[in-house]
Amino acid sequence: MIWIIAAVVILVAGWIFLIYPGKASPEARAPFTGRTFAHRGLYELDQSVPENSLTAFRRAAEAGYGAEMDVQMTKDGQVVVFHDDDLKRGCGVDGRICDMTLAELQALRLFGTEERIPLFAEVLEIFGGKQPLIVELKYAPNWKPLSDATRKMLAEYPGQACIESFHPAIVRDFRINDPERVRGQLSQQARLYKGAIPGYQAFAMSRLLTNIATRPDFIAYCIGPKPLSVRLCEKLGAMRVCWTARDEKRHGEQVRKNDAVIFEGYRPEE
Repeated sequence: MIWIIAAVVILVAGWIFLIYPGKASPEARAPFTGRTFAHRGLYELDQSVPENSLTAFRRAAEAGYGAEMDVQMTKDGQVVVFHDDDLKRGCGVDGRICDMTLAELQALRLFGTEERIPLFAEVLEIFGGKQPLIVELKYAPNWKPLSDATRKMLAEYPGQACIESFHPAIVRDFRINDPERVRGQLSQQARLYKGAIPGYQAFAMSRLLTNIATRPDFIAYCIGPKPLSVRLCEKLGAMRVCWTARDEKRHGEQVRKNDAVIFEGYRPEE
């Protein structure tokens, strides 16, 4: 019997060690706590003001919201703001950001509007340190140069900005090379990965088993049921960030449940 108890204790201790979060200071967390962040800027769901556009970010800054944005790197090493893995939905063409130059991208338009894919530097200039930012780094073959360039740009930025990514390698890179910056692990229920990654990876990601390498300060988890690992990680001190709130009537509930809320489709009261 004693061996069974010992085995259970060892398993539980190992599990906790795997998922244990980082420990950013209260001062580092403060700019992002109790805040709402406009998902890809304050855009319109019909894309008349397209997501991740300069106009969407300008509207968010003027309204006093923080913003969540997605950054990728072009073939010629420029950091731009764009969400999808390919350009089909946003620009109506086949191709990926990492395979195209900035000049090629600037000839495209977002969702049939006159808006173009913006440079990350342009978005930072719009906010100018006025509101906190959540910067999601997208995974691609050139993720390491993207991480290096983003880290350098944020070091020179006068405002508050944290980073997040679905890919643990990116979060770990910031843990090693920019340990004082608040970093987050994006995650969701395993079924939502929908075959994008093997099932065992979806299980590990959804249960935060990669935290052993990344030690994220916050967990940005998709709204919905949370596995026990996620709830325990939050109990152990990880900031709770939810994405993406779309129901204005339930906004207050999300604010009460979380330390920060990423929203779209309405304008919450700060």
